[in-house]
Amino acid sequence: MISAMRLTALVRKETRQMLRDRSNLVVGLLLPLVMVLLFGYGLSFDVTDARVAVVMEDDSAATTTAVAGLIGSEYLTPIWTRSMPEAEGMIRRGEADAILRVPVDFTRDLLAGQGQLQLIVNGVDSTSAQAIEGYAGSAIQTALLHITDRQGIAASSASVEVVSRMWFNEANNSTWFMVPGLIVLVMTLIGAFLTSLLIAREWERGTLESLFVTPVRPLELVLAKIAPYLVIGAIDLAMCLLAARFLFRVPIHGSLGIIIVSSLLFLAVSLLMGLVISGLTRNQFAASQMALLASFMPAMMLSGFVFDLRNVPVVIQVVSQVLPATHFMGLIKTLFMAGGYWPDILRTNAILAAYAVVLTLIARSTLAKRLR
Repeated sequence: MISAMRLTALVRKETRQMLRDRSNLVVGLLLPLVMVLLFGYGLSFDVTDARVAVVMEDDSAATTTAVAGLIGSEYLTPIWTRSMPEAEGMIRRGEADAILRVPVDFTRDLLAGQGQLQLIVNGVDSTSAQAIEGYAGSAIQTALLHITDRQGIAASSASVEVVSRMWFNEANNSTWFMVPGLIVLVMTLIGAFLTSLLIAREWERGTLESLFVTPVRPLELVLAKIAPYLVIGAIDLAMCLLAARFLFRVPIHGSLGIIIVSSLLFLAVSLLMGLVISGLTRNQFAASQMALLASFMPAMMLSGFVFDLRNVPVVIQVVSQVLPATHFMGLIKTLFMAGGYWPDILRTNAILAAYAVVLTLIARSTLAKRLR
C-alpha cells in the first residue's frame, strides 16, 4: 500500500537532490533547446520503392502504356486501386505515398495534345515527396515517348501535364517533418539518460542502503524518483511545442491535448527505462553508456527519425518495432501533420502503457530491500 506521506517526503528529497545537481539541470533544460535548434532544419533522404496508388478511370491501351513506366522504376511501386476514395483511404492510413489518377477522358485529350494526369503526394516528408514527384514525372514522360511513337503523333503535339498537390505539408517544408520527431528524442534524452544515473549514484554513495531500514516501499521510491523529471520533461515538451509553432511555424492538425498526454506517457516510459538501467548496472559510468546505447541512439537511428524504416533490412525493421520510440514517432508525426486517427492513437498509447507497466515492475524489483 502506497503511503501519501512517505511518497511526498521522497518526492521532496528527490527534487532537492535534482536541484543541487546543476549538470542535470543543464542537460535537462538547455540541451533540448540546442537539439531543437540544430536538428530543426531538415535532412535529405533517399527514396526507394515509394508506393503509388494508381486509379485507372480510363482503361485504354494508351493509359496502360502511360503508367507502365511506374512498373519498371526501381524507385516506385504501383498499387492498382479501383477508385479515388479507396486510394485516398490508403494514403491517409499510410499504405501509399502518392496517388496517380488517370481521368476518364485521358486518351481523347492526349490525342488532342492536352493529356493531363493528377499526382497527389503525401507531403509529410517533404524531401521524399519531392523525390517521388520527380521520379513519377520522369517515368510518365518516358512512357509518353512510346505512346507518341506508337500512335504516330509528333512528340511536340502530345503533352501530358502532371498536376500535383501536396497533402499534409502544403508548404513543402522539410522542417515540418523533422521538428515533431525531435520531441521523441528530447523525451528519450531527458528520461533514459538522466534517470539512468539516479539509482547508480545512490548505490555508489551508499545512501540507498539507508532506505532499507525505513518503511519506504520500492514502488514509492520508483514513483518519487521519476516525479521531478516528469516536471523537467513537461517543461521541455512545452519548449518543443512553442518552438514548433512559433519558431518553425509547424502546423498542429491534431489535438494538442492528445499530443501532450501521449508525450507525457512516452516520457514516463523513458524515465522508467532509465531507472531500470540504473538499477541493473549500479554504476554511473556503465549506466550512462548503457542508456545512450539502449535508448537514445536507437531512438535516433531506428525509430524513423532519420531513415525510412521501409528501406532498411527486415531484421532492423523487426528490432525497431521493439522500441517504444518507434511507435511514438509515428504517432507524433501523424498528430502534427495529418490530424487525429483514433485507431492509431489508441493502439500506440496502449503499447506505451504496456511498456510503462512492465518497466515499473522491473524497476521495482531492482529496488527490492536486499543487498548483493
